[in-house]
Amino acid sequence: MSQKRNRRQLLKNTVAAIFTAGSLTKLNSKAMAQGTDTEFDILVVGSGAAGMTAALTAAKRGLRVLVVEKAAKFGGSFARSGGGIWIRNNSVILAAGVPDSPSKAASYLAKVVGKDVTPERQHAFLANGPAMLDLVIRNTPLRFQFMEGYSDYYPEFLGGLPNGASVEAQAINGKILGNELKNLNDPYIRIPPGIILYSNEYKWLTLAAVTVKGAATVAKAAARYAKGLLKGEKLYTMGQALAVGMRKGLLDAEVPVWLNTSLSDLQFDSSGRAVGILVKKNGQDLQLKAKHGVIIATGGFEHNLEMRKQYQAQPIGIDWTVGTKSNTGDGIQAGIRAGADLALMDDAWWGPSIPLPDQTYFCLPERTLAGSILVNGHGKRFTNEGAPYTDVVHAMYKDNDNPDVMSVWLITDQHYRNSYLFKDIPPTLPLPDDWYNAGVAHRAWTIEGLAESINVPGDALKETISRFNSFAETGEDLDFGRGNSAYDHYYTNPNVVPNSCLARLSLPPYYALKVVPGDLGTKGGLRTDANARVLRANGTVIEGLYAAGNASASVMGHSYAGNGATIGPAMTFGFIAANHIADNQLKD
Repeated sequence: MSQKRNRRQLLKNTVAAIFTAGSLTKLNSKAMAQGTDTEFDILVVGSGAAGMTAALTAAKRGLRVLVVEKAAKFGGSFARSGGGIWIRNNSVILAAGVPDSPSKAASYLAKVVGKDVTPERQHAFLANGPAMLDLVIRNTPLRFQFMEGYSDYYPEFLGGLPNGASVEAQAINGKILGNELKNLNDPYIRIPPGIILYSNEYKWLTLAAVTVKGAATVAKAAARYAKGLLKGEKLYTMGQALAVGMRKGLLDAEVPVWLNTSLSDLQFDSSGRAVGILVKKNGQDLQLKAKHGVIIATGGFEHNLEMRKQYQAQPIGIDWTVGTKSNTGDGIQAGIRAGADLALMDDAWWGPSIPLPDQTYFCLPERTLAGSILVNGHGKRFTNEGAPYTDVVHAMYKDNDNPDVMSVWLITDQHYRNSYLFKDIPPTLPLPDDWYNAGVAHRAWTIEGLAESINVPGDALKETISRFNSFAETGEDLDFGRGNSAYDHYYTNPNVVPNSCLARLSLPPYYALKVVPGDLGTKGGLRTDANARVLRANGTVIEGLYAAGNASASVMGHSYAGNGATIGPAMTFGFIAANHIADNQLKD
């Protein structure tokens, strides 16, 4: 049956190519008359982490490459992110003295991803990641620093690193892009004015009111801003810095990036090899030819409601994601039409999130800090609140007994609110009225009153808080082991003892914040091999077609190895794809 399907698909592609050739030739002739190239060695679809790395790699291998981007701005979700990159054994962490080794990394990743990812793909990622980062350092203005202390997400596993293995870009002057800076995609959350903050400093911003190091970190970030201002610089950090640096690398390598250019479909020759793409550029249909390969790096399908309902658990929506708006699964759908196999479509880079009136807020320190718990619609805890964010949402879905409604609440008290920044609300200041008006936030002077407000059983919530308070006294969470892993403590206040993850909820008023299964983007997509080549269901390769980033099924499987385990693999498999094309082109 699979052979018949493949023959039918090949015939369909051939007929489509013949049918469209005549009309598109006229369009391409007009484009070339206007000085627009339509033939390249490699076409890269998407300007996020995977796409820009693939394009830079291809250019440095001597290939003519074009990047096409659907959105009006470059950078995708990459530019919106915290900017961490998880690459074990890279030159930056080794220079910082991190005790890593290939065998440690292999043991750890194999345990994290289990049987969901082939050993060949795991090895390809680990073997190529360090070389990818070195290429970026050599060919862009980006410089990286070790995110010391940001633990691997499962440091207790064999080969895990409690002190972390992630790196992030150092601050970079956006003015190096000139006029192109205006095309940089916006961040998910803007850094507060007057400071330049690194991702690894974000936790100390939350703790600034209760720790000396927190206050010192904010002062350091303010000084960094002032220094840049005096020098006439426009400094960027986190994902913004990565996108600025990578775009500068492409500019220097003379790689064009066409914005407002969406993928319509893939093009194949009579043998079934990918030889180009159909796009709509500024409203004009255009056929682009790829001599050696097409790399799909279009991101996930987090903003495609139909696909999310088709592949993912309920309840689900497109309002709870912080992925970039243009990620609607275009590359994945084009791959499906070409006969590609899919994997991990049910999963995402999940994170407990608060659906605020103006935007969904991806909740990191707030659910981890001592003095907060997560409860379900029955008023009971159901997971370790400090666990990796993907695991917490997996637990939310597993615990949920109503596919129409997700009833999960973050419960805190006034002591918690007096101590910590919440999103961008300083300690002691009231939560915004519109949060309450939208039903996202609730407050009451008694636990029973809070329970009534959020429609959970009062006796159950009172018993849950009482039991949790007893754990805070002893320092041991007997129900879910919160604080047993080094990762659980990353965002917490080290002054809280005996367990920095646990503190009593006892000072009224009490607060409840609605929590939903948000995400950074989906992680399922086209199934690929160790060379990033797209595969059919029978395991054969669709020649000339590659995929990387969230358009492909993640090398992380259903898990998440550490901070930057989205960006690190995306960049690495973009690197792998471009090198595989270049290696085979040289053989030809």
